[in-house]
Amino acid sequence: MDIQSAIEEIEEHIRRTNDRRMYERLQTIHLWLLRVPVKQIAQMLFRSDRTVRTYIRAYKRSGLEGLEIKYAPGKSCRLTTEQRDELKQVITNQVPADVGFPAKFNWTLEIIAQHIEREYGFQYSLRGASKLMERMNMSYTRPTYTLAAADPQKQQAFVEEVFPVLKKG
Repeated sequence: MDIQSAIEEIEEHIRRTNDRRMYERLQTIHLWLLRVPVKQIAQMLFRSDRTVRTYIRAYKRSGLEGLEIKYAPGKSCRLTTEQRDELKQVITNQVPADVGFPAKFNWTLEIIAQHIEREYGFQYSLRGASKLMERMNMSYTRPTYTLAAADPQKQQAFVEEVFPVLKKG
Protein backbone atom coordinates (compact mmCIF):
# COMPACT_ATOMS: atom_id res chain seq x y z
CA MET A 1 0.00 0.00 0.00
CA ASP A 2 1.48 3.36 -0.94
CA ILE A 3 1.61 6.29 1.47
CA GLN A 4 -1.14 8.29 -0.28
CA SER A 5 -3.68 5.45 -0.07
CA ALA A 6 -2.68 4.81 3.57
CA ILE A 7 -3.27 8.49 4.34
CA GLU A 8 -6.69 8.38 2.66
CA GLU A 9 -7.62 5.24 4.60
CA ILE A 10 -6.58 6.86 7.90
CA GLU A 11 -8.50 10.05 7.06
CA GLU A 12 -11.61 7.99 6.34
CA HIS A 13 -11.33 6.22 9.71
CA ILE A 14 -10.74 9.55 11.44
CA ARG A 15 -14.00 10.90 9.96
CA ARG A 16 -15.96 7.81 11.05
CA THR A 17 -14.67 7.26 14.58
CA ASN A 18 -16.53 8.50 17.63
CA ASP A 19 -13.99 7.19 20.10
CA ARG A 20 -11.65 9.90 21.37
CA ARG A 21 -8.84 7.47 22.14
CA MET A 22 -9.01 5.86 18.71
CA TYR A 23 -9.17 9.31 17.12
CA GLU A 24 -5.91 10.18 18.88
CA ARG A 25 -4.22 7.02 17.64
CA LEU A 26 -5.41 7.58 14.09
CA GLN A 27 -4.30 11.19 14.24
CA THR A 28 -0.86 10.06 15.41
CA ILE A 29 -0.49 7.74 12.41
CA HIS A 30 -1.87 10.39 10.06
CA LEU A 31 0.74 12.90 11.20
CA TRP A 32 3.49 10.26 11.05
CA LEU A 33 2.51 9.37 7.47
CA LEU A 34 2.74 13.09 6.65
CA ARG A 35 6.36 12.91 7.89
CA VAL A 36 5.86 14.95 11.06
CA PRO A 37 8.66 14.11 13.53
CA VAL A 38 7.74 11.92 16.52
CA LYS A 39 8.76 14.59 19.05
CA GLN A 40 6.51 17.13 17.38
CA ILE A 41 3.58 14.66 17.25
CA ALA A 42 4.07 13.97 20.95
CA GLN A 43 4.01 17.68 21.76
CA MET A 44 0.93 18.28 19.59
CA LEU A 45 -1.03 15.46 21.21
CA PHE A 46 0.33 15.97 24.73
CA ARG A 47 1.69 12.43 24.81
CA SER A 48 5.14 11.05 25.43
CA ASP A 49 7.49 10.09 22.61
CA ARG A 50 7.23 6.53 23.85
CA THR A 51 3.42 6.48 23.48
CA VAL A 52 3.64 7.86 19.96
CA ARG A 53 6.26 5.26 19.03
CA THR A 54 4.05 2.53 20.51
CA TYR A 55 1.17 3.58 18.23
CA ILE A 56 3.47 3.70 15.20
CA ARG A 57 4.97 0.28 15.98
CA ALA A 58 1.48 -1.22 16.39
CA TYR A 59 0.42 0.27 13.05
CA LYS A 60 3.55 -1.01 11.28
CA ARG A 61 3.03 -4.49 12.71
CA SER A 62 -0.73 -4.94 12.23
CA GLY A 63 -2.12 -1.99 10.32
CA LEU A 64 -5.33 -0.42 11.60
CA GLU A 65 -6.14 -3.54 13.64
CA GLY A 66 -2.99 -2.83 15.65
CA LEU A 67 -4.50 0.47 16.76
CA GLU A 68 -7.66 -1.16 18.13
CA ILE A 69 -8.10 -0.42 21.79
CA LYS A 70 -7.85 -3.51 23.91
CA TYR A 71 -9.54 -3.00 27.21
CA ALA A 72 -7.71 -4.07 30.32
CA PRO A 73 -9.53 -6.76 32.29
CA GLY A 74 -8.84 -4.88 35.50
CA LYS A 75 -6.99 -5.95 38.58
CA SER A 76 -7.47 -9.58 39.46
CA CYS A 77 -9.50 -10.45 42.51
CA ARG A 78 -7.38 -10.95 45.61
CA LEU A 79 -9.66 -13.64 47.02
CA THR A 80 -9.43 -17.14 45.59
CA THR A 81 -12.53 -18.85 44.20
CA GLU A 82 -12.79 -20.94 47.37
CA GLN A 83 -12.55 -17.84 49.57
CA ARG A 84 -15.24 -16.07 47.53
CA ASP A 85 -17.51 -19.13 47.81
CA GLU A 86 -16.90 -19.26 51.56
CA LEU A 87 -17.62 -15.52 51.88
CA LYS A 88 -20.83 -15.89 49.89
CA GLN A 89 -21.99 -18.71 52.19
CA VAL A 90 -21.25 -16.63 55.28
CA ILE A 91 -23.12 -13.60 53.94
CA THR A 92 -26.16 -15.56 52.76
CA ASN A 93 -26.50 -17.94 55.72
CA GLN A 94 -25.35 -15.94 58.74
CA VAL A 95 -25.80 -12.51 60.23
CA PRO A 96 -22.77 -10.41 61.20
CA ALA A 97 -23.34 -11.18 64.90
CA ASP A 98 -22.78 -14.88 64.11
CA VAL A 99 -19.22 -14.16 62.97
CA GLY A 100 -18.23 -11.81 65.77
CA PHE A 101 -19.59 -8.37 64.89
CA PRO A 102 -21.46 -6.77 67.79
CA ALA A 103 -25.26 -6.46 67.52
CA LYS A 104 -25.46 -6.28 63.74
CA PHE A 105 -28.38 -7.97 62.04
CA ASN A 106 -27.63 -7.06 58.44
CA TRP A 107 -24.55 -7.16 56.27
CA THR A 108 -23.32 -3.81 55.04
CA LEU A 109 -20.45 -3.15 52.68
CA GLU A 110 -18.43 -1.81 55.60
CA ILE A 111 -18.97 -4.98 57.64
CA ILE A 112 -18.18 -7.14 54.60
CA ALA A 113 -14.92 -5.25 54.05
CA GLN A 114 -14.01 -5.63 57.75
CA HIS A 115 -14.84 -9.35 57.61
CA ILE A 116 -12.65 -9.86 54.53
CA GLU A 117 -9.75 -8.07 56.22
CA ARG A 118 -10.17 -10.07 59.42
CA GLU A 119 -10.61 -13.47 57.76
CA TYR A 120 -8.43 -13.20 54.65
CA GLY A 121 -6.07 -10.30 55.37
CA PHE A 122 -7.05 -8.15 52.38
CA GLN A 123 -8.21 -4.55 52.74
CA TYR A 124 -11.13 -3.52 50.53
CA SER A 125 -12.63 -0.07 50.17
CA LEU A 126 -16.40 0.21 50.16
CA ARG A 127 -16.28 0.54 46.36
CA GLY A 128 -14.01 -2.51 46.16
CA ALA A 129 -16.36 -4.52 48.36
CA SER A 130 -19.26 -3.40 46.19
CA LYS A 131 -17.46 -4.52 43.02
CA LEU A 132 -16.58 -7.85 44.66
CA MET A 133 -20.25 -8.42 45.55
CA GLU A 134 -21.17 -7.59 41.95
CA ARG A 135 -18.62 -10.12 40.61
CA MET A 136 -20.09 -12.71 42.97
CA ASN A 137 -23.59 -12.01 41.53
CA MET A 138 -24.80 -10.61 44.82
CA SER A 139 -26.82 -7.43 44.85
CA TYR A 140 -26.80 -4.89 47.61
CA THR A 141 -30.02 -3.44 48.94
CA ARG A 142 -30.62 -1.26 51.94
CA PRO A 143 -31.14 -3.48 54.98
CA THR A 144 -34.72 -3.92 56.12
CA TYR A 145 -36.40 -5.95 58.82
CA THR A 146 -34.75 -9.33 59.30
CA LEU A 147 -37.42 -11.94 59.90
CA ALA A 148 -35.07 -14.78 60.85
CA ALA A 149 -33.68 -12.89 63.85
CA ALA A 150 -37.08 -11.73 65.13
CA ASP A 151 -38.73 -12.91 68.33
CA PRO A 152 -41.78 -15.05 67.35
CA GLN A 153 -43.84 -13.84 70.36
CA LYS A 154 -43.22 -10.18 69.51
CA GLN A 155 -44.11 -10.91 65.89
CA GLN A 156 -47.42 -12.46 66.94
CA ALA A 157 -48.20 -9.51 69.23
CA PHE A 158 -47.44 -7.10 66.38
CA VAL A 159 -49.71 -8.99 63.96
CA GLU A 160 -52.55 -9.09 66.50
CA GLU A 161 -52.22 -5.38 67.21
CA VAL A 162 -52.02 -4.24 63.59
CA PHE A 163 -54.35 -6.84 62.07
CA PRO A 164 -57.01 -7.63 64.70
CA VAL A 165 -59.07 -9.51 62.09
CA LEU A 166 -56.36 -12.17 61.90
CA LYS A 167 -56.50 -12.74 65.68
CA LYS A 168 -56.96 -16.38 66.48
CA GLY A 169 -59.93 -17.36 68.50
